[in-house]
Amino acid sequence: MFLRSRFVTAGLFAAALLQAASAQQADPAAAAKQNLEEYRSKKTPVWMSDFGELGRYRAANASLPAPAAGENRVVFMGDSITDGWHLEESFPAKPYVNRGIGGQTTPQMLIRFRPDVIELQPKVVVILAGTNDIAGNTGPMRLEDIEGNYASMAELARGHGIRVVFSSVLPVNNYTPRAELFFLLRSQDKILQLNHWLKDYCASNGYVYLDYFSAMVDEKGLLKRDLAEDGLHPNKAGYAIMAPLAEAAIAKAMEKK
Repeated sequence: MFLRSRFVTAGLFAAALLQAASAQQADPAAAAKQNLEEYRSKKTPVWMSDFGELGRYRAANASLPAPAAGENRVVFMGDSITDGWHLEESFPAKPYVNRGIGGQTTPQMLIRFRPDVIELQPKVVVILAGTNDIAGNTGPMRLEDIEGNYASMAELARGHGIRVVFSSVLPVNNYTPRAELFFLLRSQDKILQLNHWLKDYCASNGYVYLDYFSAMVDEKGLLKRDLAEDGLHPNKAGYAIMAPLAEAAIAKAMEKK
């Protein structure tokens, strides 16, 4: 009787798990939220010891020599979209330095802006951020707070003679089940609002606005299907569109005094 009771209990538990899984499949928003919570849970030990992840590039920064005379060094600061970009392929023989870290938000980038940008003495910094702030990777973020972090990075750069390029937040799509998990956490309206603010902020302060969004958005207002397998991170075709736009923006920034 005792064994039978245990089997019944186990069966009920398994049925409950299946029911929960089915409910999650029927509610993509719940699945997206759970995915975010699992990410946060996994990253919490890292954030507790090094919120900005300053350790990621510490050794690389220490081994990077100062720019040579006449060298137009550029630092790309960002999240996973920058982290996954093979700059040496898109910009062969260019002194471009990748300082992207997957999953990061603007408060984390602001923490590491000095060691990962200022101390590397670039002529230009290309900042691509915001999508993970909207998603809430490190907690809920108001648009005003994201904008304040953008402004703080720009002011730090300007104070050290570094020209600033602000990249638009990229569009996202929900064309695949995997893409939907990212899409549901990234409000299209907030993306548009941030990009509008960035464009105006750059115009008002003499920075360069790098508009990836317009080149990568489809007729539905989403990221073009063939530019990312997961609806968020550009694939080779996506980076092929971004590279010449970045190069033109860098050249424009170099012209500024």
